[in-house]
Amino acid sequence: MRVFVAGGSGVIGRQLVPMLVAQGHEVVASARLSARLGEIRAMGAEAVVMDGLDASSVRDALSAARPEVLVHQMTALAGLSNLRRFDRAFAATNRLRTEGTRNLLQAAAAAGVRRLVAQSFTGWTNDRGGSPVKDETCPLDAQPPRSMRQSLDAIAQLEEMVSVAAGVEGVVLRYGHLYGPGAPAFLDAVRRRKLPVVGDGAGRWSFTHVVDAARATVLAICHAGTGLYNIVDDDSPPAAEWIPFLAEVAGAKPPMHVPVWVGKLAAGEAVVSMMTRACGSSNAKARAQLGWAPGHATWRDGFRAWASEERASKDNEAP
Repeated sequence: MRVFVAGGSGVIGRQLVPMLVAQGHEVVASARLSARLGEIRAMGAEAVVMDGLDASSVRDALSAARPEVLVHQMTALAGLSNLRRFDRAFAATNRLRTEGTRNLLQAAAAAGVRRLVAQSFTGWTNDRGGSPVKDETCPLDAQPPRSMRQSLDAIAQLEEMVSVAAGVEGVVLRYGHLYGPGAPAFLDAVRRRKLPVVGDGAGRWSFTHVVDAARATVLAICHAGTGLYNIVDDDSPPAAEWIPFLAEVAGAKPPMHVPVWVGKLAAGEAVVSMMTRACGSSNAKARAQLGWAPGHATWRDGFRAWASEERASKDNEAP
């Protein structure tokens, strides 16, 4: 099968492209910067420069590649740290989820793409009432914190565009908070005691190892199903549980505990909401329909392995 991975040099792309090549697929993968093309070629794929926000760039890349399946992994999350102004921090990714998705869909129609698999997110996006763990039938949050509204709207737009796209089989994979190689640095944050438990820490977080995200994407490429799938670990722990555990396995001091008003002043309403009111997500549909399961039995096993791998990697880099 000929597969085009938009965002092939990203955190998930670096796991996904070698998996697809190993399975015998013809893979074309894009990067926004030419400096990243060597990495893609080293993974065994054909590499192209493509700017997801430039419609002509997307059209030219897909017209030349003529893939059967298009995978949308375009984000701009590198270096993301300050979430006090949440929508500002995610502004570039929000554009890729809206303008970028529209550009991909238009180019896919012209290039005869049969199937589109797109990355989305689940976790803080869930409605914050009722059950603490949601499935794909549950609505998105109708009243998110003000600083998160643009980001939630971008996610909703992506999911709607892919789900109703004419002439293409649309699949949306909702990953949770990513951890593992190259993922956002929760480990560094807990080691520096910059990830406190806010308030009661009752907000539930759904996590996804980057390798598991890539494995689910491979399954979705070859599967006949369409629609939304939550790709998350089996359990969605509250912040008061997972932050201390991650600190422990990382060999760090226990996290600080701060009241809500301090958290709001220091980190903003978005972080307070995630720490105190967020709901988790169920992976039952992905297990039943895609045949996917997380690689680690629990997030505890996953975090322990992650911390061990990061420690070994740093030891290998030491002179």
